[in-house]
Amino acid sequence: MTTVLLVLLGVLVVVLAVAFLLRRRFLLSGLGAVTMWLRPAGSARWSVGVAWYGGDMLLWYRGLSFAVRPHERLHRSDLRVESRRSPGREDLALPSDVVVLAIAGPEARRELAMDSSTVTGFLSWMESAPPGG
Repeated sequence: MTTVLLVLLGVLVVVLAVAFLLRRRFLLSGLGAVTMWLRPAGSARWSVGVAWYGGDMLLWYRGLSFAVRPHERLHRSDLRVESRRSPGREDLALPSDVVVLAIAGPEARRELAMDSSTVTGFLSWMESAPPGG
């Protein structure tokens, strides 16, 4: 009986690992999908995830999750980039070569961290919003 339980537990762990990896691969396979870290205002913790930006929305999916819905939905016309900086001493969870953007939105302020090549595309996407929209 113990052997059967151990085999079932092993199969469950393998299935969960495969589901997690397939979700991540699916998220990163889309056009406009990039790895992005997010930190809400006042929080000390960064969360890694996958962001899709296109149209007028940025959809951010938590990296360490099985959820199929985005954790954050940010509308382009509601966002404003307040500042840009390199990671500091309080950003130990981030790679040293990322750029941190402070973003102001209608609900709260957030910080987004991404590779410098991603920043260029993100800022172009932000600036390409239609007038008055």
